Amino acid sequence: MPDYVVIHPADNVMVSLVQVTPGMVLNGLVIRESVPKGHKIALRDIAAGEAIIKYGASIGRAESPIAAGSHVHVHNVKTTLGGVESYEYHPAFAPRPAVPPSRTVRLYPRSTGEFGVRNELWIIPTVGCINTEAQKLAAAFAASHPETDNYDGIYVFGHPYGCSQMGDDLLNTRATLQNIALNPNAGGILVLGLGCENNQVSAFRDSFAYDPVRFRFLAMQDVKDERAAVAKLLGELHQNLLHDRRVETSIAKLRIGLKCGGSDGLSGITANPLIGRFADWLTAHGGTGVLTEVPEMFGAETILMARAASKDVFDKAVAMIDGFKEYYLSHGQVVYDNPSPGNKAGGITTLEDKSLGCTQKGGTGMVTDVLGRDERIRVAGLNLKTAPGNDLVSVTALGSAGCQIVLFSTGRGTPFGGFVPTVKLSTNTELYEKKPNWIDFDAGSLVTGAAWDETLEQLIGLVVAVADGKKTNNEKNDYREIAIFKDGVTL
Repeated sequence: MPDYVVIHPADNVMVSLVQVTPGMVLNGLVIRESVPKGHKIALRDIAAGEAIIKYGASIGRAESPIAAGSHVHVHNVKTTLGGVESYEYHPAFAPRPAVPPSRTVRLYPRSTGEFGVRNELWIIPTVGCINTEAQKLAAAFAASHPETDNYDGIYVFGHPYGCSQMGDDLLNTRATLQNIALNPNAGGILVLGLGCENNQVSAFRDSFAYDPVRFRFLAMQDVKDERAAVAKLLGELHQNLLHDRRVETSIAKLRIGLKCGGSDGLSGITANPLIGRFADWLTAHGGTGVLTEVPEMFGAETILMARAASKDVFDKAVAMIDGFKEYYLSHGQVVYDNPSPGNKAGGITTLEDKSLGCTQKGGTGMVTDVLGRDERIRVAGLNLKTAPGNDLVSVTALGSAGCQIVLFSTGRGTPFGGFVPTVKLSTNTELYEKKPNWIDFDAGSLVTGAAWDETLEQLIGLVVAVADGKKTNNEKNDYREIAIFKDGVTL
């Protein structure tokens, strides 16, 4: 196993792959101080004010002189990010990399033309005050309706909203829940309300297009016995979805979310570029990858903008970036208040450092579309989706955009799972071995001798298996959560 990695020939830092102590020799340099695994070490003397180069790009500037062999981190590096910037469209498309052959998958066809990787029954509350009742109703139904080969169980996606909201805030809650309901992994959906909330069931039902065979709606205050009424509606939906069967179809039918959370210094070296290679493979065969976490594009956004398929896509990418920065500024916050404490402990120093690693999940392909907060996938290829970096909110955004699966890289570890299968990739082998009940795939092997092509084939095999029905750890643990991006007053 190597002790360090220099990511790009232009870099003036290397990343330690082991815990190093003063006096050790690494890459011909005498180490001056203790440096944790995943952190950066100066390859040469760096002057105060000089750019710190990693991934071949600036991740900030030295606040003081940094001697060769010294630890390069938050104590001596400062971000150079500011507020809203101006951008120009200068397209630069990389040659499409050679990718492994296509594969087929067995999916559930839907009347919308989409395909699901699961055939589940969902209860979606319109308001937070009925979450517990919805859970009890689902549990009662599950007790008498076990899973079968073509029925993957009943789940409730509760949330704290739907009442005491108004204006755009209310409309966003409704649109998010509607888009969740439209995800093709659901074979049947009961939209369940109370009756007196702002997010009325009737308004919910009448403001979007849905398949009447797969949807039912109920406001519990409208009936005398809500438990009997819910049981009847769930029974109808269950009988309908039992007719569904998987069919063999092209990998192009897959829409995969690309996400990282709890990143560390190896995220941009192992798991994220591996996911990027997967995204290149998928989009080369007609599928769709969706990259989000807009604040974690700051500092690397021009790389994505240069890959915009057209001036229109470029303009939408600029609007997405500027809109998120203005969102921060409107709340009196700086746009670069990131990375998190866990990220810093793992070796990520500035937002530019985090972003340059984060955006590698998008691979090298053309950006074909940019999706607003409440928009669903329209075209195949690499899409950018408007959402924050928060794990729960961004995974919810990916699923509500139409992704059937999310690839989620992590260096710190999390048990979290979204409302669609969430494949967890560890950036380091230690995490994979420590948390086998959380992590589905070890990308850390890429720094201990594993070959990139073979590891990509293994990841492709896992995604195909999940699409065909193999359960992820979040599904086995029944960790399924949603979080709505809220920006409004509470009455």
